[in-house]
Amino acid sequence: MDNIWFRIRPVFRRLALWIGIAMAIWAPLAWLQTGTASAHAVLERSVPEPGERMEEGPAAVELHFNEAVESDVGSIAVLDDRSNPVTEARPEAPGDRKSLRLPLPELKEGRYTVSYKVVSADGHPVSGSYVFVVGNPPASPDASAFDLHKQVGHEGHGGYGAEKQLTFEQFIMYTIRVLYYAALLLAAGIMLWYALSKGRQPALEPWLAKWGLYGMRALLIGTLLYVFMSTRELMEGLPLADWGSLLLSTSVGQIWLSLLLLAAVGFAVMKAGRIAALLWTAALLAVESLNGHAAAMEPKAMTVAADFVHLLAAAVWVGGLTLLLALWFGDRKEAGRFAPAFSNAAWLSVALLALSGIGLTVYFMPGWDYLFYTPWGTLLLIKSALVLLVMIVGVLLRLRVRKGHFPKGTLLKMDGILMALIIVIAAIFTSISPLPENEPVNWHQMGEEMHVTVRISPNVPGDNKFTVKVWLPEDVGTPKSVALRLLSEDRPESGPIDIPLEPYEDDEFDAFDGFVKATYRSEGPYLPYAGRWIAEVRVLDRDDNERVERHPFRNY
Repeated sequence: MDNIWFRIRPVFRRLALWIGIAMAIWAPLAWLQTGTASAHAVLERSVPEPGERMEEGPAAVELHFNEAVESDVGSIAVLDDRSNPVTEARPEAPGDRKSLRLPLPELKEGRYTVSYKVVSADGHPVSGSYVFVVGNPPASPDASAFDLHKQVGHEGHGGYGAEKQLTFEQFIMYTIRVLYYAALLLAAGIMLWYALSKGRQPALEPWLAKWGLYGMRALLIGTLLYVFMSTRELMEGLPLADWGSLLLSTSVGQIWLSLLLLAAVGFAVMKAGRIAALLWTAALLAVESLNGHAAAMEPKAMTVAADFVHLLAAAVWVGGLTLLLALWFGDRKEAGRFAPAFSNAAWLSVALLALSGIGLTVYFMPGWDYLFYTPWGTLLLIKSALVLLVMIVGVLLRLRVRKGHFPKGTLLKMDGILMALIIVIAAIFTSISPLPENEPVNWHQMGEEMHVTVRISPNVPGDNKFTVKVWLPEDVGTPKSVALRLLSEDRPESGPIDIPLEPYEDDEFDAFDGFVKATYRSEGPYLPYAGRWIAEVRVLDRDDNERVERHPFRNY
């Protein structure tokens, strides 16, 4: 037994030696491999590049990593400026598995966000986002898009919808707006009924002439007051000589002059026949469509056309109901004859009002939740409830008329009250912004280990200026690196958007005793769409200690 042990002992020694040598070689290699793997996959190159501005949209998005990724796990999405995916296609992976390619449809002018979340070959998740721009897209609309001061180059004065509390001057302006809006719908509506019923109901013509004259007088007075007060408010603090420039050289002023001209010639149009009446009504409503919120939205042709249909339907309903009420109190028999024609037209006009109103709301608002952010949304909800009541009253009136009965006075009066309330609400909410006002981000956080300031201006989807200031204790020194990231709270699955910061010399006096300051800034389209965001500041000191601060904000 001992002889066997002595014979095999050299074999074990040689085996142990070779194992030791193998371990000595393998250990550093394993350490190197682990060090490489700990870095995981990194995005080395992308097409388009972050922040790139392109004349035409790319055929595909390409992401190139430093190591293989699993193409069947994770996702790549390209989002438009309303955070909606532009394609449902799956990414393609070439043979080396180090890159991914997502084919794209033809992209129109706009800002696009590439958001990726993939898994590297070693099983670690890799995520991120960046923005590229196609063409020269206009700034995303917010409350400022509906500011007449901005449109005529007189920013900073504030409009009659700009204050948080209602002032006496604003009350007067809203009252004039209600008078103007009611007169416009009445005059246009009576003119339409005149054109549509001329020669068919001779007994109705004296009533149409009488109320047409009332409507024209109200329209002329209302338009004069509206244009004068609006011009006065816009030109506050400016010489009287500039009033002519406003009315003659700006689109807003030219629209107001057109309204005044149409109101003045309306008296003559009443005697010029049906065709002239229809043309005048179409011109009046078309000009008013250019005077509203629809003209500030894109695509302008679609929104203005929808607003024209909305006004046309409202005019038919307001003019017809006013005439029916007048007949009810003045000539009950003629009211009975007119009721069937009005009932048919009213049903169609209210349906068009609802459909065009929904269409305009879709264009005005990025999402239905915006109805709860502004007074405009609140008024729209109230108006919608009133329109629903109008539909119920209309059904009851229609059933009564179809049975050959006279319209019931109680229902007519209720319809008239609802009409008056809707006109008041419509006149007010067409003069205030449907979108909330964006406020620049100006956040400062004090702390024992770090102070930080983040500024984002103007805080709108699109191009913004980003400023980051960091103060560290003197014994820590200036930071080794500072990063600013934007994370979408509405799309938590999207990776962070890294803002490329550059140091700059700051001349603001904002020193803190015992701290040293470092300042950075950037400018570009790194805030791609409206929503809830988190600004994340990551600061690495010279000892590689990381400090992180986060601040939530939102834009519209």
